[in-house]
Amino acid sequence: MTAPLSTAAPARGAGGSGESLWRPASGCGPECLPPPATPDVSRLRRAGRLLGVLGMLLAGAGLAALLPLLPAARGRAATRGWARWTLRTLGVRLVARGRAPRGRALLVANHVSWLDVLAVLAVSPARMLAKREVRRWPVVGTLAAAAGTVFVDRSRPRDLPATVARVAESLRSGRPVSVFPEGTTWCGAATGCRPARGFRPAMFQAAVATGAPVVPLDLAYRYGDDPSTLAAFLGDETLWASMRRVLAARDLTVVVTVRAALYPAPGADRRTLARAAEAAIRPAPPVRTRARRPAPAPATRPAPAPALASAPALASAPALASAPAPAPAPAPASGSPADPGLDLAA
Repeated sequence: MTAPLSTAAPARGAGGSGESLWRPASGCGPECLPPPATPDVSRLRRAGRLLGVLGMLLAGAGLAALLPLLPAARGRAATRGWARWTLRTLGVRLVARGRAPRGRALLVANHVSWLDVLAVLAVSPARMLAKREVRRWPVVGTLAAAAGTVFVDRSRPRDLPATVARVAESLRSGRPVSVFPEGTTWCGAATGCRPARGFRPAMFQAAVATGAPVVPLDLAYRYGDDPSTLAAFLGDETLWASMRRVLAARDLTVVVTVRAALYPAPGADRRTLARAAEAAIRPAPPVRTRARRPAPAPATRPAPAPALASAPALASAPALASAPAPAPAPAPASGSPADPGLDLAA
């Protein structure tokens, strides 16, 4: 049976510098970002992109007013088109791989940049889960609220069960919901930068309670032909600094790969489900072990040489080769207690 959600106050410093149970932090710093370089595009082109983004934000404000009046299908199509045109205006190319779900699903993605929200909406429009501070952002907050975003107050951990209940209610109504279970952005390149607890399992309880599939989304950014952290939004960097770096890039691409859906069995463990979803996006690196040198044998006094055994004594010693080999242990059946309780079929 799945354990109830804990509402205890967060423990400070649980996951490293600046991290708590409720406010995760990554190990990323300025060294994770590419060094400053000459802009790829002219100043006039950058100004044009910025004006275009401002125009898309105004269009988004109009869309926010229309969304409550549009049928669900048209609303999703309008949101998808707005997100794709905004990415294009920023100079970001979108590559989508795999088939996005059409019905209810809990979409879970790794978190790299402020562009992640646009990338997810451009592939599979869904109700987003965002921190409460986003609600106060100009235009963006209004659009997010009109799109049905679930805002979570990270300063009130006791509200977590109510937030999970709202996500479950959306899934029951047939709407997809998108979350970033890592709870913070990180570069995705260095293993040591990964948030200490990885995917937080709380929101996976909504999928377990409703039987909704969990669809992992793998977000990756490429600059030219190589993986890059150019689009990452990390640490104490301001949003404007990150946006200027994106506006100055010529060949920036975001690749969204839709992984196979995970179908939780009734009563599945949300922690196991979270680990399976994270492994689908970013498999654990192989553990490298260094060969140990054999410890030197302790110095002992030489024992006196034993007397030679007589022939009858040697003949009476049992033969080691005659010992029967132990039978191999039978593999556990699919319904045995060793089964993790999850149906991971696509």
